[in-house]
Amino acid sequence: MTKLLTILLFICVFYSCRMNKKEKKENELSAVKQFSSPAKDSAAEPYLFTDSKGSVYLSWIEKNGPLSSFKFSTLENDKWSEPAVISTGNNWFVNWADYPMLTSDGTGNLIAHYLEKSGLSKYAYDVKILSSGNNGKSWTAAKTLHDDGKQAEHGFVSMIPYNDNFFVSWLDGRNTGTEESATGGHEGHHGQMSVRGAFIDKLGNKKDEWELDNRVCDCCQTSAFITTNGPVVVYRDRSENEIRDMSIVRYVNGKWTTPKIIFPDEWKIAGCPVNGPRADAIGNHLAIAWFSKPDTIGQVNLIFSEDGGANFKTPIRIDEGKAIGRVDVVMLDEKTAMVSWMEGTVIKAVKVGTDGTKQPAVIIASSSEARSSGFPQMTRLGNKLFFAWTDDKERTIKMASLIL
Repeated sequence: MTKLLTILLFICVFYSCRMNKKEKKENELSAVKQFSSPAKDSAAEPYLFTDSKGSVYLSWIEKNGPLSSFKFSTLENDKWSEPAVISTGNNWFVNWADYPMLTSDGTGNLIAHYLEKSGLSKYAYDVKILSSGNNGKSWTAAKTLHDDGKQAEHGFVSMIPYNDNFFVSWLDGRNTGTEESATGGHEGHHGQMSVRGAFIDKLGNKKDEWELDNRVCDCCQTSAFITTNGPVVVYRDRSENEIRDMSIVRYVNGKWTTPKIIFPDEWKIAGCPVNGPRADAIGNHLAIAWFSKPDTIGQVNLIFSEDGGANFKTPIRIDEGKAIGRVDVVMLDEKTAMVSWMEGTVIKAVKVGTDGTKQPAVIIASSSEARSSGFPQMTRLGNKLFFAWTDDKERTIKMASLIL
């Protein structure tokens, strides 16, 4: 009798566990909803941004033969507005990792950028800036962001509203020697890639410009955000010994701080991993997510700061052992952040606290490790998160939403 009861108890526990796991999985999946995208066929390189007034913008590139069209749409009552064209061109540099952006100050002033070829070299292209003062109904003529006049790589831009202006950071190849090789790639650089920053007014005119670091990784995205103290830029640095860890520079009291490593991963790699950081801030509380591979196993880490990036807590590893990076992060409040990343072919997201607590990761969608799938994007509006990514099989942009 005792043996029978033991067997029955084991069966009950076994099926209870299976049901709990199934229920958990169903609840997880039910929290993520497919969300319609305004992008049509042959669309890629999505970027999401929510301004201070709660308007969500999605921008992307559509290809039609050699012609590229830079488009955007605004979310209104859970529906996307009719896509509007920012600019078109047939000599653009269109790249899976170096995607164009659009940002808004919440008062009708928009700034956008795309990349235009400037020479025969594969990586010779310029950053073109456009502005709009009427919510994107019309746009100014494009202006070149940098004024070095070199046929070299300029890209991996970050843009963010700041006071009555916009702050922009970018990778600048004026010292790399790209002009010396018409066909060379990044391995052909004879000098150093730098990261620069500038203030731009509402008309797209540059007001101030600085070199923030004179030696950085060649093709990882920059991430710019605003703290109470001012603009901050996070990027992948590059030492003389090819250590490529994340660095931070901060604009404090009208001056830029000296570059500082946020955490010594000590990842040594003789090439660019094309995997930049993403960061977000609420006041002087900030979160930075990044990909690293110091022990040959890819990992995604998250780190918090409570003083605008002057000091950091201990990093929190958030991946599950098969990370390929392509991260994004949104601060939910001063103590919590949501991080998204790619775990193999799956886009995942997880809520993490400053005390190191993590909720179960949520599967957002299946994707692809191919470069053509690009970098998934995430933004927040109220109690809802929106995600966008490139479906490289259907060659269009897919979206999903997640209620917090």
